[in-house]
Amino acid sequence: MVATIEVGRLDRWLWAVRLFRSRSLATDACRAGSVEVNGSVAKPARDIRVGERVEVRQGLITRILDVRGIPESRVGAKRVPEFCSDLTPPAEFERLRNHRVQQLLAREKGSGRPTKKERRSIDRFLG
Repeated sequence: MVATIEVGRLDRWLWAVRLFRSRSLATDACRAGSVEVNGSVAKPARDIRVGERVEVRQGLITRILDVRGIPESRVGAKRVPEFCSDLTPPAEFERLRNHRVQQLLAREKGSGRPTKKERRSIDRFLG
């Protein structure tokens, strides 16, 4: 069982609740200004407490999390809801899905219009 503590470092919390694969990636995100706590940009060594709201920009989406607890070390994926609640609107995830489909359908510049065969395969894929 992982014990909880009252106050912890922000970068360590981000890593412990599995938002980043390594603590150094969490630190880099904080330094780049991609992490906000209660509406203000936060440094990696900032103290994080229960009840604070954390916003993390990861690629195209902004994840909004509410801090429920601070684990001493990294926790398993099933235990993450004990330490944070995800308040990210579903529209953010939908935007990510739409972007992936658009990337899949994108054509290289200068390749011209799709041929009849390519159009039919696109129609089969979408329909």
